[in-house]
Amino acid sequence: MSNNEEKIKVWDVPLRLFHWTLVLSFTAAYLTAEFHIGFVHVWIGYFLCLLLAFRVVWGFAGNRYARFASFVFSPKETLTYLRAMILMQGNPKHYLGHTPAGALMIFTLLALLALIFLTGLTTLAVIDFEGPLLFLIDYVDDDTSYAVRHLHDWLVDVALMLIPLHLIGVVAGSIQHKENLVRAMFTGKKKNVSTDVSGH
Repeated sequence: MSNNEEKIKVWDVPLRLFHWTLVLSFTAAYLTAEFHIGFVHVWIGYFLCLLLAFRVVWGFAGNRYARFASFVFSPKETLTYLRAMILMQGNPKHYLGHTPAGALMIFTLLALLALIFLTGLTTLAVIDFEGPLLFLIDYVDDDTSYAVRHLHDWLVDVALMLIPLHLIGVVAGSIQHKENLVRAMFTGKKKNVSTDVSGH
């Protein structure tokens, strides 16, 4: 292995644990909802809320590449990367941390998860009459209650459409940068190339 392709540690252990725990927990939440295992679904939902809260904290307290500040890109840089990646116009720049496309997907998914959990907790309160948001029953009528439940289901459907796009992006990035990005999320190590001068 040449010096300009040495492996360096990028993803810390807490970030990797968050990622794979989120994958498993979201899958479990979806399946328990589909099979109407309500009690288990609720408790997985609580766990997912804590998991998201951890990621927000770790976005400020984690290592260099886990912090949100390390993958905030300008619209110009994001568009340049997407053109290179999707339209094959030039070679997409290599980043040690998240790419602009990956960052866009991560922020979108985190915001979407927050809305899913919020509407889930609201549904739990105003339809099942339990949970930490139970006080909302005094302010929400029946029509709004069921609208929130439908919104919760719709947001999950949106997530199920974004997840395959995320996986396609991972595969495309792995091919274009000639590195296994899935393995990197297990080992924490990525290829360090001389073209990555940004530190991202």
